[in-house]
Amino acid sequence: MANLMTSANRFSRQLRHWLLVEDRQEKKGPYTKEEIHRKHPWWQVMCLTGVDYFSTLGYQPGIAALAAGALSPLATLILVLLTLFGALPIYRVVAAKSPHGEGSIAMLEHLLSWWQGKLFVLCLLGFVATDFIITITLSAADATAHIIENPLAPNWLHHQEVGITLILIALLGVVFIRGFREAIGIAVFLVAVYLLLNLIVICVGLFQIVNQPTAIASWQAALFARHSNPLIMLAVAALLFPKLALGLSGFETGVTVMPLVQGSTSDTPQYPKGRIRNTRKLLTAAAVIMSFFLLTSSLITTLLIPAPEFAAGGKAYGRALAYLAHSYLGNTFGTIYDLSTISILWFAGASAMAGLLNIVPRYLPRYGMAPNWARATRPLVLVYTAIAFIVTIIFRANVEAQGGAYATGVLVLMSSAALAVTLSIHRQRAKQRTLVFALITLVFIYTTVVNIIERPEGIRIAGFFIGAIILTSLVSRVWRSTELRVEQIEIDENARQFIAEESQGAIRIIANRLNEGDELEYFCKEKEVREDNHIPSTDPVLFLEIMVSDASDFADVIKVKGVQVGNYRILRAESAAVPNAIAALLLHIRDQTGKIPHAYFGWVEGNPIQYLLRFILFGEGDIAVVTREVLRKAEKNPERRPGIHVGG
Repeated sequence: MANLMTSANRFSRQLRHWLLVEDRQEKKGPYTKEEIHRKHPWWQVMCLTGVDYFSTLGYQPGIAALAAGALSPLATLILVLLTLFGALPIYRVVAAKSPHGEGSIAMLEHLLSWWQGKLFVLCLLGFVATDFIITITLSAADATAHIIENPLAPNWLHHQEVGITLILIALLGVVFIRGFREAIGIAVFLVAVYLLLNLIVICVGLFQIVNQPTAIASWQAALFARHSNPLIMLAVAALLFPKLALGLSGFETGVTVMPLVQGSTSDTPQYPKGRIRNTRKLLTAAAVIMSFFLLTSSLITTLLIPAPEFAAGGKAYGRALAYLAHSYLGNTFGTIYDLSTISILWFAGASAMAGLLNIVPRYLPRYGMAPNWARATRPLVLVYTAIAFIVTIIFRANVEAQGGAYATGVLVLMSSAALAVTLSIHRQRAKQRTLVFALITLVFIYTTVVNIIERPEGIRIAGFFIGAIILTSLVSRVWRSTELRVEQIEIDENARQFIAEESQGAIRIIANRLNEGDELEYFCKEKEVREDNHIPSTDPVLFLEIMVSDASDFADVIKVKGVQVGNYRILRAESAAVPNAIAALLLHIRDQTGKIPHAYFGWVEGNPIQYLLRFILFGEGDIAVVTREVLRKAEKNPERRPGIHVGG
């Protein structure tokens, strides 16, 4: 039994080490503002975002046909106009406002302070998680559809959609567990081949339409059979186009990968003009290319594919362009097209997984809202893979059923980006531009609301992710509340001189809550502390005052100023949490002077639970007790630990 327990403990330690191991050369710490990446030409980075953006051609035409029927080309035209004159201008501004890859969330992060700002960002992260998780599951499900519907596929693969999709997701997880590196070269190859094959299919489709006048006549008959007036057709198409919102994906990814874009030699870290200019080229080229393929693919699939084939069980279900490739170019070309589609869809999942792995270290550790293990890649990969499994099983690997959830995540992010840009332009007092961007924002909000109403499964999944993120984030914040939480301590010359003078003898520091700040306040406080703690009148003391800045922040830089009021010397600073700042400053004084400082506090009266909540929410609470706990966790050796004295 003892040997069995020893083996189990050894296995547990090895598993924990394997899960939490990190490449320290890549991750210097949880608060890294921007990691160093190898830079690439903008068109290569466009291909990296394109594996997500362009891969939607694998299922977008089929979803559009199911949603809008014969009106699909008109609804797609409206989508293209919104892409070129709505989403593109919005994200060109986002690229200029967040050139280090923070995206539109960072723009909104600065609009709200305190806890409401953090909660708002957590909600947006819930929609980000919805977008990326559904990208993984939907792309894998559509790749499965291309595998099963290929004429050369064995019959036993049919009706195994869920199992095959789970295998593809598991393989994606294995790639990231083993270690993922930016594979822009692979992305360039996949996008180039995929777009070339799609161009061939579209050219052949257009040729077939030109040589089959009956196709156009049948389409016109179907249009006028339901809508006799062209204006009514446009109005109905405008109402239907929100169902086609999948074709808008990719813009948020485009600004997220900005650190990979090669700029110019004149770029500065604060404002890299060359990188911004090239990212705008990236966004514009991707939007123009995708608009062409969206419009032409919708046209040829609507005119050449019988409507029943788009439905579940039909040969064009989830693979409309692949259906045309097999029908008009033969099974050999069709199989090559299927392999290309499967590859880019699978790699689109890799792009989404990489995005998810970048979201956690970018925001949550900075808020103190991620557990320590969340800094490691492998545990996160396992968590995201498990969530993708659950989503796949719930939706039974159905491409069309997941479209609503995907569109919800995409549209909420685009609406938030449009709102952020509108507010930013408004602050510049540009009235005409503000009005234009406000109208674009209203269009995106309308599209989002319509999509949520018609396909509520998307908001339900987003709600699950939001709830899970907020719950785990708050638990992590409470769990990590007694960390030092200080990035750096900066002390001015006066404060440095005060500490040097105090270090000539015993270093005694009185913690004080600033009120009037006059001599009477410090006289009364010193008298009270000396009597309660029996400090000799001949021993000099320093006062320490910490003002709470934004209690919702987690890590910050503490700037200590030395102030003299009469004969009293005071160290003043601001921090997100008073006890953590006091502990950090005491340790700093110990390290600088080589002496153990002593801090003096008074007892607080009231409900301990109330003070616990005050510490978590407002950064104060029972300061003496929490300071002692922070020091205990930071310094394991009691003999080197600063002294905490409580009197009264």
